[in-house]
Amino acid sequence: MSYLKFDKSLMINLDQSLPKEMLRTNQSGAYHCTTLVGCNTRKQHGLLVIPIPELNDDNHVLLSTLDETVIQHGAPFNLGIHQYNGNVYSPNGHKYIREYDCERVPTTTYRVGGVILTKEKIFISHENRILIRYTLVDAHSETTLQFRPFLAFRDANSLCMANSVASTEYQEVPNGISTCMYEGYPTLFMQLSKKPEFVYEPNWYKGIEYTKDRERGIPYTEDLYVPGYFQLKIKKGESIIFSAGTEKVNTRQLNKMYEDEIKTRTPRTSFYNCMKNCAKQFYVTKPDGSRYILAGYPWFKTRARDEFIALPGATISVHHRPDFEGIMDTAKKALTAFIETGEIDKNLDGLDLPDVPLWAIWDVQQYAKDAGSQEAAKRYGKLVKDILRFIIDQKHPNLKVAENGLVTTDGTKKPMTWMDASRPDGTPIIPRSGFVVEFNALWYNALRFAQNLFADDVASVDDVKTWEELTDKIKASFIATFLNDSGYLYDYVDGYYSDPSVRPNMIIAAGLDYSPLDRRQRKSVLDFVTRELLTPKGLRTLSPNSYGYKPWYLGNPQEREEAYYQGSARPWLIGFYADAYIKVFGLSGLSFIERQMIGYEDEMSQGCIGSLSELYDGNPPYIGRGAVSFAANVSGVLRVLRMIKNIDDESMKLHYLYTV
Repeated sequence: MSYLKFDKSLMINLDQSLPKEMLRTNQSGAYHCTTLVGCNTRKQHGLLVIPIPELNDDNHVLLSTLDETVIQHGAPFNLGIHQYNGNVYSPNGHKYIREYDCERVPTTTYRVGGVILTKEKIFISHENRILIRYTLVDAHSETTLQFRPFLAFRDANSLCMANSVASTEYQEVPNGISTCMYEGYPTLFMQLSKKPEFVYEPNWYKGIEYTKDRERGIPYTEDLYVPGYFQLKIKKGESIIFSAGTEKVNTRQLNKMYEDEIKTRTPRTSFYNCMKNCAKQFYVTKPDGSRYILAGYPWFKTRARDEFIALPGATISVHHRPDFEGIMDTAKKALTAFIETGEIDKNLDGLDLPDVPLWAIWDVQQYAKDAGSQEAAKRYGKLVKDILRFIIDQKHPNLKVAENGLVTTDGTKKPMTWMDASRPDGTPIIPRSGFVVEFNALWYNALRFAQNLFADDVASVDDVKTWEELTDKIKASFIATFLNDSGYLYDYVDGYYSDPSVRPNMIIAAGLDYSPLDRRQRKSVLDFVTRELLTPKGLRTLSPNSYGYKPWYLGNPQEREEAYYQGSARPWLIGFYADAYIKVFGLSGLSFIERQMIGYEDEMSQGCIGSLSELYDGNPPYIGRGAVSFAANVSGVLRVLRMIKNIDDESMKLHYLYTV
């Protein structure tokens, strides 16, 4: 039985099936995303959504969906589904679904009378092409299939309206057609493995609605263009492949292309396999060979902080060290350019944010655990030194070293931390400024890690001495600045103001390998976080006992922005929580951490199946919100799964129990 299988009773119930989404990517920025029944509920949904750098930095929906029609004895049965005004769904193809299986590739099984038809979708790696294989499993009479492509050719964050500017021209290509609606867009090639008849029947389907956008209080209605339909006969036991891509394909190779691609897939037969597959979906390789981690789907881009937070879990935790090296090598070039010239890599948004280089050193630290300190020093030692000198020499534009050794930033006018929600004028909703708790925890950790990395390097004696003197100062300053009489850490301290809000950033200080906190202080912080912030879906961004708690991420865009970090839960923080828990309680705490994974495994059949949403409501039933798949969250959970798996190894025991 499949780990991710949904039966007819769920699929035909739109209240249950429409909230469930699926995502597939090509690891080069393109993706396919929709609901399990194929009804698009977001403007970012689409069958073929690709980046077009010649136009802008956004993704673009070329092919929104493909409606299939089964014809027997002259009677058509349309398998598609769209929502129109008044909660009207037409056609109602979901009522023919027998089951949906997502173990290896998304597979929908339809039953129409005596006809049983399967539909399997697969994205070709590093190519803007999606293949859909249709197999007629059973039929008692002659069967014909029709395919109607719904075209958008628009920015994924915009909507399409019927217009006279769109080109309705098409050209015949082997076993299909090619078309391009607007200048500047690539040509879309739609071809089949078997020669079809194409019937030119241009039409605009008007008033299609997207419920998720309506819930967000943003425009949600659009028109889609259908140039006509493909038609061909299919025999019992026969498979036909539909291809949509930005380049013409040899249709005789479609079957081989499909089979070769499916061999590379890891079946989603377990929680770990789901997370592993999901992690790989965030990998992005640019045409020039540079590599990144996308922050999330369907609307995020590559962002420096998110990439560094996600990198170890998305690569090392799934035994993909070469992918870590490829992505980190690209990031190293970007960081070096920023340090030397101030240049910002256009593909790594936010590279100049104050904590980004500190997260980069944390990445090297995780790499050293896997590859060894010698290899880490060889590949990334110079980068670590350059970053620390850059900060110590007061050259970072947004991070300064104070007299007490702590680092400080000005976050009063512009968000500087990961809690970056802002008002319409750009000012931060949470003005985390001055001494920020996780910045300084990462700062202390980076210096201590560097001391150990270069402890035996004669050429680094002066640097090591400087770092040692600084960490001694930081340790005392950190405790004096952040630890309050209640036993938890202030979130930030700016001048005479110490923010008393109970937020999860303190868990980073408790979970890092090198912490300015001793074991007793770690436990005190951990107790507060467990009592006030821990949920089955991660740590709340604000305690229910703190002023301004908003557990529901609902309403219009500004209402959601106001609630973004005021109580919603974030799964990525569970990685640091687990680190802290094992450091405090040792192996006796392992069973508790294992139980915490149950809440995340439950999500494999909710929201975007096989993945984790960007955030979850802070109160039960902890519904997933925001982006359907978020790299940092997947990475944080994978780090915990890797820790659980490796904890029996003696060397790992020593690391988790005695690294302070």
